[in-house]
Amino acid sequence: MQTAFCDISNTLASVLDSSLLQTAQDTAALGHEDPVAPILIALVLIGMGAAIGGRLMRKLGQPAVLGELLIGMLAANLAYYFREPVITVLREGETIGKLLYAAVSHNISVIEAARRLLPDNDHTQLLIQVLSGPAGPSTLAIYQFVDLLSRLAVIILLFLVGLETSVSEMKKVGWISFWVASIGVVAPFLLGLGVIAMLLPDAPMAKGIFIGAIFTATSVGITARVFRDLKQTHRTEAKIILGAAVIDDVMGLIILAVVSGLVVTGTISLLSASVVTLKATAFLVVAIGLGVWLAPRLAKRVARLDIENSKLLFGMGVAFLFSWLANFVGLAPIVGAFAAGLVLEEFFLQEFKGHSLRDLLSPLESLIVPVFFMLMGMQVKLETLADLKVVFLAAVLTLAAILGKVVSGLACRRGVDRLSVGIGMMPRGEVGLIFASIGKGLGVVNDEVFSAVVIMVMVTTLLAPPLLKITLARSAARASAQ
Repeated sequence: MQTAFCDISNTLASVLDSSLLQTAQDTAALGHEDPVAPILIALVLIGMGAAIGGRLMRKLGQPAVLGELLIGMLAANLAYYFREPVITVLREGETIGKLLYAAVSHNISVIEAARRLLPDNDHTQLLIQVLSGPAGPSTLAIYQFVDLLSRLAVIILLFLVGLETSVSEMKKVGWISFWVASIGVVAPFLLGLGVIAMLLPDAPMAKGIFIGAIFTATSVGITARVFRDLKQTHRTEAKIILGAAVIDDVMGLIILAVVSGLVVTGTISLLSASVVTLKATAFLVVAIGLGVWLAPRLAKRVARLDIENSKLLFGMGVAFLFSWLANFVGLAPIVGAFAAGLVLEEFFLQEFKGHSLRDLLSPLESLIVPVFFMLMGMQVKLETLADLKVVFLAAVLTLAAILGKVVSGLACRRGVDRLSVGIGMMPRGEVGLIFASIGKGLGVVNDEVFSAVVIMVMVTTLLAPPLLKITLARSAARASAQ
């Protein structure tokens, strides 16, 4: 397995080094060539890496997202070792965005902004060398395009999560799922806050709070996939976990909105936290309530217009509008995308013939969502793991993240396999990565902590399916013996 990934990484790095750099230099030298050319090659390589990684993971019975992360991480770190300019820029993530903003705000060059804002070390000198070289403009263009595309991918991803979540089903899951979700949010949040306070005592409070928020995430899609594969969706444990994961998503998004708002305002107080909480809750209630009332009326009228692809156009329009409104009131755009998904699918199925909106978005999801996960993998800087403190931090974060979700099973009544419920709540998957990327973008999560968090997300996601299969089989055997 390790050899296969290394071979793939070497191939990708080799292609990146020869093709991508050559295209960037040719574009800069000739001037008249279309500047989109290097972007196209970058997207082809990212797509190829995502497809290879996803296929390998699926063959191993694991979620495709793990393969996309691993390929992005291995190929990017290998290419960086050989000083590939595009990868050198992409690995910096939001740091490049801040340099561009500083350059425009202060009317200076990006290179001068890098000299002023970044620490004076070998890594910064390499970045300055790339930006000042012939491939500099092309690497910045590629970064900006890939960054914006990944942000759009996250909005689509959360919109799809909302489409798979039914408001009516949320009402039916009962108090057990609610308490499982509540413990599965509170316990990981406190553990994350406590781990940062113990291991990084000098870290600002905002960092500990954001790590706690990342810990609250649960990837319902991964757990649901395991139950479908095992044909165990009828079990009480499956219904409790899936119901709790839905409630967990809503709670997690509210926590993310609160934490992000506190970080942006720079103040952490009971008053400011209460204001942001009320704002996030009010937005979700109003958006869902308005959507439930307005969606069927608009859907009927749009359906009568008989416009080609009206379902897709109207659905994406609502998702983007809700995302914009969420950003307008100071919340993360993904909160709006999730709310839009909650209210649309049911009415669309009633008013529109043909494929569901989820099916219509499937090709778009396959095309751009892997870009986000590949980019997240690229930003895991393996050189940070040379520091034993970072490795220790990753190990402790992973242990705390596992424990924080496993204890949620204690909320279940007798007769329910509590361990299976707790393990089913354990995988962070794409939701945890989205939270981590937002924290990195806000400057709360640095490179070392981001790498540790991504490792935590990967380990919890990797362990959950096999452990869940074992506990479910054990529970079934025990029930048949009785």
